[in-house]
Amino acid sequence: MSVLLVIFGLLTSCLIDVLIGLIGSKRKLGFGWAFFLSVLLTPIVGLICVLISDPLPEGSDKKWGCLGILLAILAFILISAVVLTLIGALALF
Repeated sequence: MSVLLVIFGLLTSCLIDVLIGLIGSKRKLGFGWAFFLSVLLTPIVGLICVLISDPLPEGSDKKWGCLGILLAILAFILISAVVLTLIGALALF
């Protein structure tokens, strides 16, 4: 039962990190850095950093860049590996 809670917690945290990254894409911090801070520290610290950063001026559209895509893919791979490892460990019991 506790393994399922860990899996649910990891997936929920990843979803929250992506949402914070999407909020950061509308600010000067950008998606990549907002997502990175949320994963590295905690989602709460990432959200605070995003809300402190300045919003983009009207009419300007900041792209996520390769950093955001690279971090999102890396986080997906790492979380998938953790989930598969936990499922494999659960199958042994």
